[in-house]
Amino acid sequence: MKIMISAGEASGDIYGAYLAQKLLELNPEIRLFGVGGAKMKEQGVEILRDPTAISAVGLTEVLANLPTHGRVLTQAARELERISPDCLVLIDFPEFNMRLAKRAASQGIPQVYLFPPTAWAWRKRRAKTLARLGTTIASVFPLEESTYRQAGADVRFVGHPLLDLVDHRGPDKKESARRDLGLDFEEIIGILPGSRDQEIKQLLPTMLRAASLIRQARPKVGLLLPLSHTVSYDMIREYVGESGLPVRVVAGETHRCMAASDALMIASGTATMEATIVGTPMVVIYKTSLPTYFLARLLVDIPHISWPNILMEKRIVPELLQDEAEPETIARLLLMILENPSLSGEIQDNLAEAVSKLGSPGALRRTAELILEVARK
Repeated sequence: MKIMISAGEASGDIYGAYLAQKLLELNPEIRLFGVGGAKMKEQGVEILRDPTAISAVGLTEVLANLPTHGRVLTQAARELERISPDCLVLIDFPEFNMRLAKRAASQGIPQVYLFPPTAWAWRKRRAKTLARLGTTIASVFPLEESTYRQAGADVRFVGHPLLDLVDHRGPDKKESARRDLGLDFEEIIGILPGSRDQEIKQLLPTMLRAASLIRQARPKVGLLLPLSHTVSYDMIREYVGESGLPVRVVAGETHRCMAASDALMIASGTATMEATIVGTPMVVIYKTSLPTYFLARLLVDIPHISWPNILMEKRIVPELLQDEAEPETIARLLLMILENPSLSGEIQDNLAEAVSKLGSPGALRRTAELILEVARK
């Protein structure tokens, strides 16, 4: 049996790697091919092309990369025809994967889509398009399941894979995480500027200025920056060095760093879901180009941008967009969390309620079982 996985971003590469692991556990004879990155390759996927380094945030940023994506798509389509897999597994990366799904459908290749396009938020026609293509949707939360079911798609609610991957939870998570990382600060702020160089350039200088203001108010606060495997350490080191702040940069320990922190300043995106599961209060920051921002305001049909607020359908953590994301505002909100245990506790309770909407652990195994079921048909 041959399975092809298409994941174009850092988070998709991680999910693809774990999914490959589960597939091989269920059927060691499977041959795995993929459009993805280093994480998938480590798990035995034969990488046909790696687009993870050119992924972007925002509509106009994506448009700027369209020529490169077009070339990768052409190559992926050729490989799809050459390999003729029993199932094509699509993970997020909608502008690319929607097109690849159409190529697969035209060749009679069934598809399973994990993290399908957010049709519940904008461009609702994409749900109907995938339903028409016969794509099976592996849904990760109830709102998504409802939207795709209404569009006529074959939907299976598998739960959220991060429940399998985020293990730094529990009553003693903070103490054990700090012990593992060798930290002895009384208070720690986690700095998470994103997983792409573009995000780092837009957000990290602002975050570091906010951290400086926090240190002026509370000089003993520790600063922790988990480094994504997709981001240049040299770039991070340059920004941190210019700031003059004693920031501890830690590679490969994002969830442990989240658990060790009292509060996070965090880029909008997948990391906010991870932080929700860990249960650490956060201030979410979103900055992009003005054209992208105004297009999003016109097209997106939801009032929130961060996952905890989307899940709860109300604002349980602060969100600062564009010009709102100023160092003074970020610092003020984080200091409020540090100085008010009752506020911090209320946020943690709301985050726990949000997590309850994500189903139960085992999502990746259930998704792997679904893929094999579709492939056998």
